Amino acid sequence: AFLLAFGTLALIQVKVQRPLLLLERFVPGAGWIEALALAAYAAFLTEKLLDPAQVSRWRTRAWAIFSAVFFGQLALGLSGFETFLMTGKLHLPVPAMIVAGPLYRGGGLLMPILFGAALLLVGPAWCSHLCYIGAWDNALARTRRRPRPLPGWARHGRLAMLALVVLAALGLRWAGVPGTVAAVAGLAFGLTGVALMVLWSRRTGTMAHCIAFCPVGWLATTLGRVSPFRMRIGSSCTACNACTFTCRYDALRPEHLEAGRPGPNCTLCGDCLASCRTMLIEYRFPGLSPRHARAAFVVVVTVLQALFLGVAR
Repeated sequence: AFLLAFGTLALIQVKVQRPLLLLERFVPGAGWIEALALAAYAAFLTEKLLDPAQVSRWRTRAWAIFSAVFFGQLALGLSGFETFLMTGKLHLPVPAMIVAGPLYRGGGLLMPILFGAALLLVGPAWCSHLCYIGAWDNALARTRRRPRPLPGWARHGRLAMLALVVLAALGLRWAGVPGTVAAVAGLAFGLTGVALMVLWSRRTGTMAHCIAFCPVGWLATTLGRVSPFRMRIGSSCTACNACTFTCRYDALRPEHLEAGRPGPNCTLCGDCLASCRTMLIEYRFPGLSPRHARAAFVVVVTVLQALFLGVAR
């Protein structure tokens, strides 16, 4: 994890003309110090996540830090400190804008490219490690000790929201609606999602925004299947349902346990590992043992998080 993170950040430090590493923007050469610090962070987090008993605690902490850094930089940038922004052209920090923004503008593919690269590498883990808004839903859902399943119709909500976002973006573009009006519409969509977190996720203990409202969540769990990482449940599963009460994504219902694999909402978060007394929930990757598949997944996802911490603005 250390070598992968530092090597990639070093390449960014050397090749990108406008410094992406924040310290480099303040002190020439300090980007190397930041690269080393982020690589050390990736190594530290990898060690913590390799222990099944610590996955839930440290994933939540790291995710919260990631979101705080992202929005902290945005707040500073909006306050007039433009050094903290990627460029002067702001992108609304609403996940749905990854889809809607390029459709409305007719260009600007940086965020879709980053999103697609993350899906290729870690699939739906975008939703449990790399989404800057998802950390909020996670925190609010955890105010309830045990999650409750969502109603059956909720699983269709994200697809409906995706259709709505696509049609709205194209409609605003074709109608020639000004960018400020489109931005207000995007902000309203984002605030609606936050309201769902407060009103629904807190009440159910399940991440309702992420699995019933967010269109990018549907794309991540559907298109994320291009990633070779999977989770499987051993045939000796006794259906004790202990894992069901640890899954905030409603992906370990009794029917999923019977099928031997988590439901379509699974984001490979790994929170369920410690709850399985027989250790039958495993990561899979072609050609690797479950132990090495999980190690490979943890390395890749922590390196991605360290990279995004360093360059995402």
